[in-house]
Amino acid sequence: MNNAFEVKNPDLNLSPFTGMSKKHYIELAKYLLERALKHIESVETPLTFPVVPGKTYPQPDAPEWRYRSAEFEALERTFTLAGPLIHIDPETTINNINLREYYSLQFYNAFTPGHPNSLPLPEELPDSNYQFTCEFGGLFKTLLLLPDTIWTRYTEKQKEEMVVTISKWAHHRTTQNNWRIFNICALSFLKKNGYPIDDELLKSHLLWVVSYHSGDGWYLEQTYNYYSISLFIVYTTIWNRTFGDEYYPEIAEIIEKSAVKLMESVTGFFARDGYINMWSRSICYRTWVSGAFPVAFMLKEKTTLDAGWARRLCSGSLLQFVTREEFYYNDIPSLGFYGRKEYMIQNYSCAGSPFLMFLPFICLALPDDSPFWTARENEGIWDNLGDNSNKIILENPGLVLVNHGKTGTSEIIPGKVYYDDPNYSKLVYNTHFPWEDHNPQGGTSMEYSFRSLDPRDLRGDDVNFYLTGQKIENDSDKNSIYTTSQSMLYNGVRKEVLYRQAIMRKPPNNGVGYIIDLAEITIPGGVIRVDRTRLAFEHELTLGHFGMPHIDGKKAVIRQYENADRKVITASIPGRQVALIAYRGWDCLDSLVHENRNAEADESTVVFAHLKRLAKNPAMELMITVMLHKMDNSEWTPEELSPIKHIEISEVTPTFSALGATITLQNGEVYDIDFKDIDGKRSC
Repeated sequence: MNNAFEVKNPDLNLSPFTGMSKKHYIELAKYLLERALKHIESVETPLTFPVVPGKTYPQPDAPEWRYRSAEFEALERTFTLAGPLIHIDPETTINNINLREYYSLQFYNAFTPGHPNSLPLPEELPDSNYQFTCEFGGLFKTLLLLPDTIWTRYTEKQKEEMVVTISKWAHHRTTQNNWRIFNICALSFLKKNGYPIDDELLKSHLLWVVSYHSGDGWYLEQTYNYYSISLFIVYTTIWNRTFGDEYYPEIAEIIEKSAVKLMESVTGFFARDGYINMWSRSICYRTWVSGAFPVAFMLKEKTTLDAGWARRLCSGSLLQFVTREEFYYNDIPSLGFYGRKEYMIQNYSCAGSPFLMFLPFICLALPDDSPFWTARENEGIWDNLGDNSNKIILENPGLVLVNHGKTGTSEIIPGKVYYDDPNYSKLVYNTHFPWEDHNPQGGTSMEYSFRSLDPRDLRGDDVNFYLTGQKIENDSDKNSIYTTSQSMLYNGVRKEVLYRQAIMRKPPNNGVGYIIDLAEITIPGGVIRVDRTRLAFEHELTLGHFGMPHIDGKKAVIRQYENADRKVITASIPGRQVALIAYRGWDCLDSLVHENRNAEADESTVVFAHLKRLAKNPAMELMITVMLHKMDNSEWTPEELSPIKHIEISEVTPTFSALGATITLQNGEVYDIDFKDIDGKRSC
């Protein structure tokens, strides 16, 4: 028997691709809560999930408040499902538990000082910021939208008791830019319901938040990531409609304009079948970004987003996960992507954290006659793409989105990354080839991996040698492993060529001798890379393709070919294939089997290119490669494995730049690769 969600009695007239109608969203929400509420015995039982071993919280030696935080997170984030169900039917009962009664009681207990299950107050803890603030924001975002769910059940006396805790956390210290949204939601809820707040603090948080708007509908977070959509657009649009329009109309208009702008490109993040890309931190939140689709139908003016396509993508992204048995761990969504994986999660998560992925269920707040529910599913631009690839360029966040008509996959190409983190720093992210963790032995998936062979450079900090002539506190072990880019810079798109820079070591310690200039030409089902190395000393380099998971333990099939003008290596698993073609600059092509790095399987294969340069002063080089993927079992054709017709290298280009190329494709298209002034075009 399938131990996962199944769409029963699909509505193929309304939803020919997913079968999902509003009725099925309700069924899915109930199914997920049925599994979650197996962990309680009665309406009196606080919701707790088994602690997951590993890096997540609470750790065995954690203080008691950390356990209370995990309980509160489980309660609040499951309310992401329960709240909309209560809104639809206040008498909804699951596992003999009346949801409205249960959540009303549990939040009352949590917010009533002195109750055995009450939350600690800020003054009872060291002065810092705490996960409680995040969960208050999530709860009051939902209660701003759906106040009828539980708030109206309380007596005025009960509300007064609870407001003490709510107000103290709403006014408490917050952290970073997106967290201010949590304080904003809690403070706004209090004010809307007649309770006193610090109005200047609320306004300050609001001005801080909108100051991070960067353009294209995006906001700056730690870097650019899904938080920009899920918090800065979804949470704040709900805030607009329920509070901001009335109390802060000018600030609400800033948010409104950014949300409208975001809707122009948000579909580009999703594959044809609605799959979401494994990208940025908090991977266990998965589909929370799909909350943008119902929010599009909460905007003041009619959205440009096609309603049938929006629901098709929203439903497809949910089905990507809930239909998989490995998605569930202890009967609830696992800490990972498809299944539980330690390497891809952060220590600020706990067992209940993944329930934030059900943010899209705010769609149940939309009326039955909303276009989101009534429009017939369609596939938007995909119907007319054929084998072509659609490209969306978001200059301000430095993102390029590619929808490959030939394969049905979508890609995120990041350009403004400040640190070496596989959540952000890979060359590209693909919806159907989730990223792999870094392999210090080289061959890391979708990364340039660098290893210094400079005999002086044992620390990776060669300024000490230059200035003193001494090798100070060197550690030869540190430099024996491969490292990935420490930052990625965006240099713009010129004549259909995307330019970026991978900084393998950051200044000032290593000057500017560790740069790979990236130039990329999008082709059907892949990319042509014409990358220029500016690596000053002895080194090794690998370039890895997408990881190929060994599903059910079956290894990828590897094939290699060599022609007069190129080397080719392919890898295939049932239903998926990749090909790596090296035209210039690489010594050899190879493959490695990785363990415990892939999102889908414990073992995986990566095909990669490798070079080693032992000259004390290596020359700049152009590395020309083609990276292809496809989503079927068909044989690669000679035409697919030979997309380039002619390569002309220029030591000095017509614009007086060093080392460029003219690439002529087999279809006659011509691309000039010119790195002129690339260092002056950096943005990050």
